Amino acid sequence: MKKRKLDVVVISDVHLGTFGSHAHELSYYLSAIKPKILVLNGDIIDIWQFRKSYFPKAHLKVIKKIVDLASKGTKVYYITGNHDEMLRKFSDSSIGNISIVDKLVLDLDYKKAWIFHGDVFDASVQHSKWIAKLGGLGYDYLILTNRFVNWCLKKLGKEPYSFSKKIKASVKSAVKHISNFETTATDLAIEKNYDYVICGHIHEPKIEEKKNKNGSTLYLNSGDWVENLTALEYNNRRWKLYKYEEHTEREEEDLFEMEDFISQQLIASVIYSKEK
Repeated sequence: MKKRKLDVVVISDVHLGTFGSHAHELSYYLSAIKPKILVLNGDIIDIWQFRKSYFPKAHLKVIKKIVDLASKGTKVYYITGNHDEMLRKFSDSSIGNISIVDKLVLDLDYKKAWIFHGDVFDASVQHSKWIAKLGGLGYDYLILTNRFVNWCLKKLGKEPYSFSKKIKASVKSAVKHISNFETTATDLAIEKNYDYVICGHIHEPKIEEKKNKNGSTLYLNSGDWVENLTALEYNNRRWKLYKYEEHTEREEEDLFEMEDFISQQLIASVIYSKEK
């Protein structure tokens, strides 16, 4: 496979260790790129929901591919998020080409990019962590159910359907939360004179110029690898939002094997429920 050379790649919200994580698709993407800088912008490993009954080889393979990229010269920045906040005790430490940080500022062609996960803006995470964790578990099961429904729809030749996107679009408080998040991030970036502000956390991929009375900045959100399967790519002085599309060439798991894959997920879910 010919690798695409890129200056910077930003991914976030992979949630390895949960049923909803699209680890196979992310492995394919990581195999297809050769970035100078790879920014893992939070919630890569879901330590909140980590369980011994579910961390398959595909999830370990993502970690291996990231380490392989680092060993071949890619500078990797792991920015801590709320689901992997336990790593914050190791902030500002490095092993080879891999650094763990809480936030990051990159100089890109005489412009400054301010990068952070974004959970600092989320009151539910900061003040009611147990509610946030409970919501995360419910979201994981919603995504698992959604994947099974979409597998059935595909068998019937119908278009996939996103439960969570429908909820986000129809619930006013969810729409307001996303809007407030973007406004807070961009207002701070404009105040600090950053040309780009790059976040994750809310699972809403976007590139959009934002303005207020004090100036403007480019707001970017890398989305996630649970529903949207997106990444941000910077090359030739331009940002692009990458969207994974299903390839006919799959690495280890073929569509023929999807029945077994979903069965394993459901069994792991039952085991986890009994352990609790």
